[in-house]
Amino acid sequence: MGRGLGNENRYRILEALMKGPRTVGEIAERVNIAQPAVSQHLKVLKEADLVIDERQGHEVSYSINVPYMANLLHKLAQGVEKRK
Repeated sequence: MGRGLGNENRYRILEALMKGPRTVGEIAERVNIAQPAVSQHLKVLKEADLVIDERQGHEVSYSINVPYMANLLHKLAQGVEKRK
């Protein structure tokens, strides 16, 4: 996951996806990054399990991997609780 969030543009892409599933074009427009760069960032985020994709006809829609993120937050909360 560290590589997934280790870039400001990938963080901005995740922020855009928090409002719901988006295509590459929609993400590029929201975060003001060229589509090829968005595609590369999405590849990294997908490899880190932070996003999932779903093909809908000719388009691919990307969204937050909610179960994975919930598990990460749970582990983080456990780690914080152990330090108290």
